[in-house]
Amino acid sequence: MMNIGILGTGFGSYHASLLNNHAQVNRIVVYGRNETKLHKLKKELNVEVTQNIEDILLDPFIDIVDICLPSHAHRSHAVDALKHGKHVFCETPVCLNLEDALLIQQAEQQYGKKVLVNQFIKFDPAYTFLYEAHRQQKYGKLISLSLKRETPPLWGNLGLSSIPTQFMIHELDLLTWLLGPSDLCTVWGTEVVNPEQAQVRAYFQHQDTFTEVIASSHMPGGYPFTVAYEAYFEKAKLVFHESDENDLIPTALYEYTASGQQKINLESVNPYEKSLEHALECFGGHSECQIPLESAVQSLELAIQIQNRLGQTQR
Repeated sequence: MMNIGILGTGFGSYHASLLNNHAQVNRIVVYGRNETKLHKLKKELNVEVTQNIEDILLDPFIDIVDICLPSHAHRSHAVDALKHGKHVFCETPVCLNLEDALLIQQAEQQYGKKVLVNQFIKFDPAYTFLYEAHRQQKYGKLISLSLKRETPPLWGNLGLSSIPTQFMIHELDLLTWLLGPSDLCTVWGTEVVNPEQAQVRAYFQHQDTFTEVIASSHMPGGYPFTVAYEAYFEKAKLVFHESDENDLIPTALYEYTASGQQKINLESVNPYEKSLEHALECFGGHSECQIPLESAVQSLELAIQIQNRLGQTQR
């Protein structure tokens, strides 16, 4: 049984709801500055709440600190939690710059506790299917892959300076998991309508596999939030499309082979919940970890490379 301190009442509230009544969780303490939100959480979930972060850091019975604060605050709180002998589960992106991420990595090694990052895309059944198909060579060699993420302007600033680290990062998590370190070949990007909206295309080469990552934050208001991929193998093609309830196109994964078209039946799971459950198993030493800090740093390195290339083209 584990005791968890959650930092933040935004996405932290969602984490609390997922962890509440989990078989491996004994106690949850939520830190936040908004007294109204804390009172609501306490009433609805029967969790402990505090406006003093040291109530979590100095509690010798707290095993894990779950960081759901804005990304720019991740480094300081992660390092503090590690110093106080806590494991850390951190929302993605782990940081907004490589220097902060490397400082967390140093602290992880120094204090002997684990830092895991919510790379939830690895638990989405459609992407897990792609990963296993590639790993098992189900359709032969993976020749090329196109990954896409599109949204109307719902998430604040996702202009050229922020879209790589705060939006594309999920596809980069998938890319590094699937293929390992890849070379960034070409980047194209443009701001659309206003500086907080952009479209970016990044191209990668990994041995004989070519990958394209497309991210757009400028879709019209009526356009559904959408993720998709097209994977070209030697003997097949996989096509995946998923979007929110505003879309008339159903979520589906299709396999195209010499035998024709086949719809792949995907398990209905919540990848955020699966990621949290996996983290608990890893902290307990019961699972080989799929979401270590090291892989999150690799993804961030790619995001920063894209960000730097976009900055150069804007000059």
